[in-house]
Amino acid sequence: MPRRTATMLASTLMLIALLCAGVFIPVPYAEMSPGPTVNTLGEHDGEPVLQIAGRKTYPADGHLNMTTVRVTSADYRMNLVEAVYGWLAHDTKVVPHDTLYPDGKTEEESTQENAEEFSQSQESAKVAALKELDVPVKSWVIVSTVVKDAPAEGKLHAGDVIKAVDGKPVKEPSDVADLVTEHRPGEDVVFTIVPAKEQAAAEKEKRTAVKTEKVTVTTRASDDAGEKRAVVGISAGTDHTFPFTVDIKLADVGGPSAGLMFALGIYDKLTPGSITGGSFVAGTGTIDDEGKVGPIGGIEMKTVGARDKGAEYFLTPADNCAAAAKDTPDGLTLVKVGTIDDALDALKDIRAGDTADLPTCTAS
Repeated sequence: MPRRTATMLASTLMLIALLCAGVFIPVPYAEMSPGPTVNTLGEHDGEPVLQIAGRKTYPADGHLNMTTVRVTSADYRMNLVEAVYGWLAHDTKVVPHDTLYPDGKTEEESTQENAEEFSQSQESAKVAALKELDVPVKSWVIVSTVVKDAPAEGKLHAGDVIKAVDGKPVKEPSDVADLVTEHRPGEDVVFTIVPAKEQAAAEKEKRTAVKTEKVTVTTRASDDAGEKRAVVGISAGTDHTFPFTVDIKLADVGGPSAGLMFALGIYDKLTPGSITGGSFVAGTGTIDDEGKVGPIGGIEMKTVGARDKGAEYFLTPADNCAAAAKDTPDGLTLVKVGTIDDALDALKDIRAGDTADLPTCTAS
C-alpha cells in the first residue's frame, strides 16, 4: 500500500475512533439553556398566575415576566461532542455537573429543594409587596425543617410555632440558633411552642388564643469540623398571616429566583393603573421579606429567553449585573436593581418614557 494511502487510512481510522470516543464517553458536565418565561400579570395553563381574593384589584397590562432556566437531569451524562457543541453555542451554557447537583444530590432531592425554595419565595414576595403597600402582615417564627435522626425528630415538627427557647422570647429565626448554641452538647433545651395543628386550627377559627406546650430536647454536637456546637437538628423560618388571599398558580417551576417578579405582579394588581405602562418587562431575582433583591444562577440564559419572547427591559439583581452585561442580547436593556423600591423606581421611569438615566448594568 502506498505510504500516502496508508497515512490517509490511518488518519481516517483515528478520526473515526475520536468521534466514537466523543459520542460514547461521558464527561462530567451538564447543560443550562433558556427555559419558559411567564407573565405574572397574565395566565398560565388557562388560569391567572396571580389570584387575589378579599381585596380590590385593578386591571394591569404589559408584561412582568419571570424567567427560568432549563437544565439537564441529574442522571443524564453528556458526551464530549455535546459538551463541545454546548460550549460553542450562544444560547446554552455547559457547567460542571456538580455545580447543579452537588454532593451526589439526586434529581428527586434537587426537585424537592427547588419546590421548597419556590414556596418560600412566594411567601416572601407576598410579604414584600404588602409591606410596600403598608398592608399589615403578621409574622412568627416556625420550625421550618427537622433533620432525620436528629434529637428533635419526633419532638418538634415542621410548622410548629416557636414562642421561646429556655423561656427567652424568640422574635427572629436566628434567635433560635443563638439560644441553642448557648448550651454544650448533651444539655437540654426547652422549647415553648404552639403545635402546627393548633396554629392551623386557630387561624381557621380566627381566634387569637392558642395553646402552648413545652418540649425538652437534648442537644448533640454538630457535624461541623473544628469546634463542636450544640444543635438539635432543626432549621427555623418565618410564617405569615395575610389579611386577604393571594395565590400564585404556577406549576413545574422551582427555586427562589421568581420572587422579585411575583412581588411586582402582586403590587401591580393591587394598585390603580399599570406599573409597566404597557411595556414588556422581564426580570429575575430572589426577594426577602424586607424587599431586598438577591442574585440567582443562569442569568445569561434568562436574558436570552426573555429577549426571545420580546422583552425590552430586564430587571437584573445588582450582583448579577456584571455577568449579564458580558453578553447582553441585542435590543434588551439590563436594569440594575437591589430592592423592590429600585425596581418600582425604574418602572416609573419606563412608564414615563424617561429611560435615559436608568441604572443599567455594565460588564466592569
